[in-house]
Amino acid sequence: MKSPTLTCEKCLLDFQDALEQLKLSVQCGKSKQMDAKTEAQLVRSFELTHELALKVITEFFRQQKHQVTFSGSRDITVEAFNEDLIDDGKGWMDMIILRIKYNPIYPESAHNELVSRILKDFISLFENFNRKMTARLEN
Repeated sequence: MKSPTLTCEKCLLDFQDALEQLKLSVQCGKSKQMDAKTEAQLVRSFELTHELALKVITEFFRQQKHQVTFSGSRDITVEAFNEDLIDDGKGWMDMIILRIKYNPIYPESAHNELVSRILKDFISLFENFNRKMTARLEN
């Protein structure tokens, strides 16, 4: 069976669904004391949302016949910033760095910082990206 062709619009819808799930996880985390299970769900939801955002950007560039070759999330993020798809390049790079550091071999402080930044900063970065991409695709 042939899989359906991926479009930027479809990727954006998937991203928007993941963003809504992430927002629910954040609300849950803010409304009560987070336990390890709630934190793990928050981080998983964040990671999915971030991956889908990168997929949206990649598909957008592919549809625009953008000739840059990406070797990873950092390249995609830099190019998205240069193309004004994201408005806080440093914040997005911080996401990538904290995702890399979120690993059992790193100290608990990396985990705590990631959870804190998801709750305080990263949601707004995703919302701004959603707003910009929606506007770009409507044009």
